[in-house]
Amino acid sequence: MKKYFIIPIFLSTVLISCNSDSGNKIKSEKEEYQLTKENLLKKEQKNPSNFLIVSGHDKRNMLGQTVVKGIITNKASIATFKDVEIKLSFYSKTKALLENDKETIFEQYKPGESKDFKTKYFAPKGTDSVGLEVLGAKVVEE
Repeated sequence: MKKYFIIPIFLSTVLISCNSDSGNKIKSEKEEYQLTKENLLKKEQKNPSNFLIVSGHDKRNMLGQTVVKGIITNKASIATFKDVEIKLSFYSKTKALLENDKETIFEQYKPGESKDFKTKYFAPKGTDSVGLEVLGAKVVEE
């Protein structure tokens, strides 16, 4: 009689242990994914200028201002940025640096998003071209 009583207990123990293993494995994979995602987010938030790309061109308007039109793209996978600070470098025909200025673009950039911007300057005399560079941005906390 004891043998018949021990067999069901043994079988139920084996079945429970098998089920909890697959449940633990799924839970472990989810936790690992979440940890990886959090680490990536911290890396992206630490240095926004590595994940924000600016490109553009310039022209002169009738008032003698230099009009700079550009695009800022967020190449981050998870992080969202806002208030992007860019540096504008004004160069002569011989590529001599004439002046540097800073401009803040007050927009929010979600992962993979690109947005246009436009700004006007009275550039220094002899300006032939303008260089653009992202200096930094604020991180949007989610």
